[in-house]
Amino acid sequence: MAATDLFGIHGTALGLRAQRMSMLASNIANASTPNYKARDMDFSDALHRAESGQNVSSATRYRVPLQTSLDGNTVELSTEQTAFAQNAVAYRTTLSFLNGRISTLSRALKGE
Repeated sequence: MAATDLFGIHGTALGLRAQRMSMLASNIANASTPNYKARDMDFSDALHRAESGQNVSSATRYRVPLQTSLDGNTVELSTEQTAFAQNAVAYRTTLSFLNGRISTLSRALKGE
């Protein structure tokens, strides 16, 4: 039995959330790098692509800033921090669900 059978879409979602968190952290780290282009993942599109066996990298988009920067950097720190915080909450929620599922399976295997 494959892990995808046990955890369904949640295992895939956790991996995608981790990828997105890394992408957003990179944006924050490069907030003052000239000509850095902020990227983000369209999570719904990435999840749909992952479910259908497609490449999820095409769900990555460059962020369009609300206000342009003179040095060509498209990172808006408040936008990135908000997206990071929201993604972190979703990551923790998915992780909690998976932990509950693992705990249930573990108890079932032990006969509890």
